[in-house]
Amino acid sequence: MLQKLRDRSSGWVATIIIGLLMIPFLFVVDQSYLGGMGANNVAQVKAPPTWWEGAPKWWPASMLWEHREVGVNEFRQRFEQERMRQRQEQGDDFDPRAFETVENKRKVLDQLIDETILQLAAERAGVVVGDAAVREYIATIPAFQVDGRFDANTYQLALASQVPARTPMQFEQLVRESLQQSLVPLAVGTSAFVTDAEFDRILRLSGEKRDVELALLPAAVEDDAAVGDDEIQAWYDAHPGDFTRPEAVTIEYVEVDGNRLQVAAPADEAALRKRYEEERARFVEPEQRLASHILIRVEPDADAATLKAAEDKARRLADEAAASGADFAALARAHSEDPGSRDDGGELGWVERGMMVGPFEEALFAMQPGEVRGPVKTDFGFHVLQLRELKQGAQVEFEQVREDLAREQAQVDRERAYSELTGRLTDLVYQNPSSLAPAAEQVGLQVQTLGPFTRQDTIGIGASPDVKRAAFSEVLIEDGTASDPIELGPDHSVVIRVIEHVPEQPRPLAEVRDQVIAAIRADRTGKAAAAAADALVERLRAGEALSVVAASVDADVMPLPGLPRGVPVPSPAANRGIFAAPAPAEGQASAGRFEMPDGRYVVFTVTGVHPGNPEELQPEQREMVRRQFEQVDGAAAAEAYVRELRKGFQVVVEESQL
Repeated sequence: MLQKLRDRSSGWVATIIIGLLMIPFLFVVDQSYLGGMGANNVAQVKAPPTWWEGAPKWWPASMLWEHREVGVNEFRQRFEQERMRQRQEQGDDFDPRAFETVENKRKVLDQLIDETILQLAAERAGVVVGDAAVREYIATIPAFQVDGRFDANTYQLALASQVPARTPMQFEQLVRESLQQSLVPLAVGTSAFVTDAEFDRILRLSGEKRDVELALLPAAVEDDAAVGDDEIQAWYDAHPGDFTRPEAVTIEYVEVDGNRLQVAAPADEAALRKRYEEERARFVEPEQRLASHILIRVEPDADAATLKAAEDKARRLADEAAASGADFAALARAHSEDPGSRDDGGELGWVERGMMVGPFEEALFAMQPGEVRGPVKTDFGFHVLQLRELKQGAQVEFEQVREDLAREQAQVDRERAYSELTGRLTDLVYQNPSSLAPAAEQVGLQVQTLGPFTRQDTIGIGASPDVKRAAFSEVLIEDGTASDPIELGPDHSVVIRVIEHVPEQPRPLAEVRDQVIAAIRADRTGKAAAAAADALVERLRAGEALSVVAASVDADVMPLPGLPRGVPVPSPAANRGIFAAPAPAEGQASAGRFEMPDGRYVVFTVTGVHPGNPEELQPEQREMVRRQFEQVDGAAAAEAYVRELRKGFQVVVEESQL
């Protein structure tokens, strides 16, 4: 039952209520359009006349049926909406070509068909949405609000900016139809409820724990028996997807690397001197002070008495250190609580501005050589400072920094050259995007070729995820045009163009014969391991103890008392298998087996079952969980309603239009 609830809470149908009500908002955001009928259709929904719901489908009575079409344009635009949604959701992991599957197209088409059926059913049932309900719903759409309130100007501007633009009347009709088709499934979904008995049963199941014993079986002996030609051919034919040559592309590209660019000429002496004078303040040696200190440490949360005692001690040490002939280093070794400098007599070395905390630095840089000052309060405690020596800051001469200035200027020149070259290359490529050679020739760069390579290969610039994403993109493959510049690193980019694309294709049997044989033998080995595990399970079910059965195959028994449901131990699949086993009868064990990710099997026995206790939930938690289950049941009820409703209509799909 819990697995059924999980299944019902996934997939698009589980959110049909919210999805249908959000259609107008999605249309606003994604710039879809007002659907309509047309001759170029991908599907057609046929409904019997309201006065003869049992009308036969055969000619000529079918002429009495009502028809609604799902147009090709409607389908394509909805499919693009789904593409955009998945691209935003998956980010860099989105694969546009993998998205173009028949399964994805049918999912989108089924949504459109269900919406058409709901619209037809609502109209035939006489469901009407009043003007007040339409206006009320539009006012709740965030795209039309300013500071949380509906704004008429924002509403009209938003509609006018759509492609195609809509009038308020057109949009209101769209909202009316969307609400009309969602009212019944919404009512069905919100009418769901869970009885007390059912809810308690769910809680007992979801909170269940089991006492389990496991035995990991040895790996099966690998099969090495001969494999016949007929078996090889049959396996190859039955598993075409396992023996394919992956999709590959060959690209041409032009690379711009700023680190390899040669600047026209190095900066001359005058230019470097000018830059030195303009940035003279950069080239000043900072003032340095040779300092020592004694720290009386105080914790940040110390009380007033502790602070006073520490301050008094620091003041006494400062007075003693300032006395004629006092040995500051000896006082630091005896009293300082700074483990980093205490053994060195409080030595801190040469200190520049910015190296110490504010109060410490402010006091130190106000002192004169030979002066002792304290106490100075910081977050660490109270300090006694001694300034031993002073080095005044001095201007660094041009000759000392000339090489640094020359390197900096060369880097600036390379960056400027890279930017100009990249911009010129891009402009030329845009003028003729079907070939890189003319643009490369004009800027003096070389067109290089890479490939063929697959999505899994990491060769050359193809190792870059951005290059690979562009090379396998639908646009570059189908159009054969150049990409925008793709950044590989700082001042390093490429422009690429796909010159050859080889789609995924089957590899001939002769080429993969050894792989097929290996697959057959692996399958035999797996089946033999499963059969051996099944035989042990039968022995357990016949009454043998797990310790005896495990010992017979040289396996150890591992107990797992109190294993909770849903915990991925030993693995998610294993947990599901353990809790799918029937509860053991009195004085007996319930046996089963499951496969581990490495292909080895585990046999287990369930020796005890401990249901969850519904009384452990607090009232507010109980109500919250109950609402969640009701929402899951409501989504399942709405799904069932749409599924049953669809049976009363005839749906014709034109597969060639997908």
